Amino acid sequence: MTDPKPYRHRFTMTIIQHAVWLYHRFPLSYRDVQELLHQRGIQVSHETIREWCIKFGPLFAEHLRHREPRRGSRWYLDEVCTKVDGVRHWLWRAVDEYGFVLDILLQRHRDTEAAKTFLIRLLGEYNVPEVIHTDQLQSYGAAIRQVPSLADVDHQEVISKARCNNIVEQEHRSTRRQERNQQGFRRRKRAQEFLSLHARITNLHHHSRTSVCAVVRTSNQKRAFQTWSTVAAGVA
Repeated sequence: MTDPKPYRHRFTMTIIQHAVWLYHRFPLSYRDVQELLHQRGIQVSHETIREWCIKFGPLFAEHLRHREPRRGSRWYLDEVCTKVDGVRHWLWRAVDEYGFVLDILLQRHRDTEAAKTFLIRLLGEYNVPEVIHTDQLQSYGAAIRQVPSLADVDHQEVISKARCNNIVEQEHRSTRRQERNQQGFRRRKRAQEFLSLHARITNLHHHSRTSVCAVVRTSNQKRAFQTWSTVAAGVA
């Protein structure tokens, strides 16, 4: 007896992946995506779109993560406060010198142990960097000293008022827009899953945002669309 197909849906994966992409690519609500699909003759409820995002979002994020190229050797780390169901959390983010998001992690605390957890998580995915840029939070320095593989890494603290850490601050802005649109995060697990895919899609379309000529930008966008289609086909 053959195994049943892992996913059974009334709609094709082409529609599902497009709905998930719309939700994570732009600051849209589930009802906004529903309306966009309706305009194309696709009758689907906003609740179904929400279920698609919950079910397929982590799969898409994982496939995109494995397809990302090698990143830069300079890490920029920063953390911002956010609330999940009214409880304060800290959103830890790392980007490389080119502005690509390396990882993002939601944690309850902003201390040495939280910083160490984030650094170990990063080292599990990427090579040891040459330089780590952080703000003046003392927990970063303490955590770096506790990780043996980072002993020879050049740790540079950025003075916040000098606004030298904007390369990571820019990435926080897109998250803030999505957070406001959703009227805040309600569940930690869902928030982490959403942010993970949001970061990967942001990386995928990173070159579409740069100030380049129209021909190059169109080529970059086409390549991003092809990659997303390939990832969606792999999940299907």
